[in-house]
Amino acid sequence: MNTLRKPELEKHTRARGTHSVEERLNSEIIRMLEVDGRMPFSEIAQKLSVSEGTVRNRVNAMKDARLLRIVAIADPSASEYKADAMVCLKVAPDMTPQAVADRLGAVSSVVYILWVTGRFDLMVELVCDEPDDLATFLEEHIHGVEDIVDSEVMLGLRNFKNQFLLKRNWEHGQLKA
Repeated sequence: MNTLRKPELEKHTRARGTHSVEERLNSEIIRMLEVDGRMPFSEIAQKLSVSEGTVRNRVNAMKDARLLRIVAIADPSASEYKADAMVCLKVAPDMTPQAVADRLGAVSSVVYILWVTGRFDLMVELVCDEPDDLATFLEEHIHGVEDIVDSEVMLGLRNFKNQFLLKRNWEHGQLKA
């Protein structure tokens, strides 16, 4: 026996179905903007068989809800970086991974910081214009500093896949370098 009255059942079904269509439309719009953030709404609308106004409204609603930001991302593999390295760090006992990440996040050559489990606390990716810049980074920001007790540096030899182009730390709607 159905415990929901008919109007409640219809409302539940209708709401779930509408939500699903909206979510699929949002996902398709986002997918297209990920490929080309400057794709005109008219082109997106044509490909999705909806009106340009619908696309504009969906994009604006997602921006307002902080679900979507459209930004330019440089691809480091397309530029002439001379050194790419991953640095695993063990944070000093009296420090937090967040504090070390905040300090290193201010360095422009650092493009990715991840708090990890295992032997190390943080994994940091950096790209440098010259090999000497990597040595300078290690001397100034890693070796002999009080908030790091151990590190392991792994140089990148060849990039087989980089799905994220250039990794960045996003915080409160601001792009942090």
